[in-house]
Amino acid sequence: MAAAGLMSIFGGARRVLTGSARASELFPQTRPDVDGEACKHDCDSCTVKYPRHFKVEETHPLYGNIKPWSTHVLVATSKTDWSRHVEDERGSVMEAFGHASKPSNGRLMLSASNMPTPNNRPDYNQPTTILVLPAFTIIENVTPPAVPSLINKYISRAPTTSDPLDPLALPKTISSSRSSVGDMVARPCPHRVVVLLCSHRTRDARCGQSAPLVKKELERHLRPLGLDRDLDDERPGGVGIYFVNHVGGHKYSANMLIYRRPDAFGIDTVQRAKLPPGQEPQLVKPADDEEGEDAEKRDVGAAQCIWLARVRPEDCENIVRYTILQGKVVKGDKQLRGGFDRSKGVMSW
Repeated sequence: MAAAGLMSIFGGARRVLTGSARASELFPQTRPDVDGEACKHDCDSCTVKYPRHFKVEETHPLYGNIKPWSTHVLVATSKTDWSRHVEDERGSVMEAFGHASKPSNGRLMLSASNMPTPNNRPDYNQPTTILVLPAFTIIENVTPPAVPSLINKYISRAPTTSDPLDPLALPKTISSSRSSVGDMVARPCPHRVVVLLCSHRTRDARCGQSAPLVKKELERHLRPLGLDRDLDDERPGGVGIYFVNHVGGHKYSANMLIYRRPDAFGIDTVQRAKLPPGQEPQLVKPADDEEGEDAEKRDVGAAQCIWLARVRPEDCENIVRYTILQGKVVKGDKQLRGGFDRSKGVMSW
């Protein structure tokens, strides 16, 4: 039996045993009668192309063939490529996570990222910053010796991919007796959506090639909406795009993980097909973009993570229009690997 057939059988059997959601149950799929004719067409103004010999696996069924995870940590390194295994980066926070005890609330996915370090240099001798998902919180002043305390006092208490959307109840400071630079400080991430692209050239050249091209095209479509954000741009309400190390399945490049806050721009339920021709839905600034303690008390973190693969530059217009803005999947049969939706209590695993 062909490999694609075996993967489909194994994926179906796992869903029966675990009760995981089918693709159609996890995220809404676009339909022309609801979302307009545009959902059927790739971008026709895209000039960004992959290299001529860029090839990926196109036949295997993707959905459900990912490892479950409970929390996800992105470590700022100011780099776009790393050792084959990021835990082997000597002196880094990633190495410290590799040696530390595991969180008590399930599997932690660890990613090195190009998020900027405080001094904007790839220097592991200085404290760095991490982003904890799905909590959508940034923690500053993190050093390798402080990682065990960070795991025990914060990550193990953070919401997981299977937890309901309850307001966060997490400390704002995390102490560590091993840290020589003071307490770690937590604060909300200002973005409404975080997009992660694998750029790990050391693992597969295709990831190093695809990530910057996809990012460029995403930003081209986000810019007219006022949602594009540079790496150090923390204006609230935008979309942060970061490069990360290997997430698995580089033969399906480009891999893209999209973490979204609940109804990120207030238009999840808008039916574009019913709008007047040429009219775009009006983006709404949700209440928890407002600053202050009341906003923090309402913060529930990410509602969804939508994991796509085989993404090409010409897909980016509709990924912005439907997936980033509305939480819908355009090419579910070809591109959806899995994810979770905490608002519905469903996961792909």
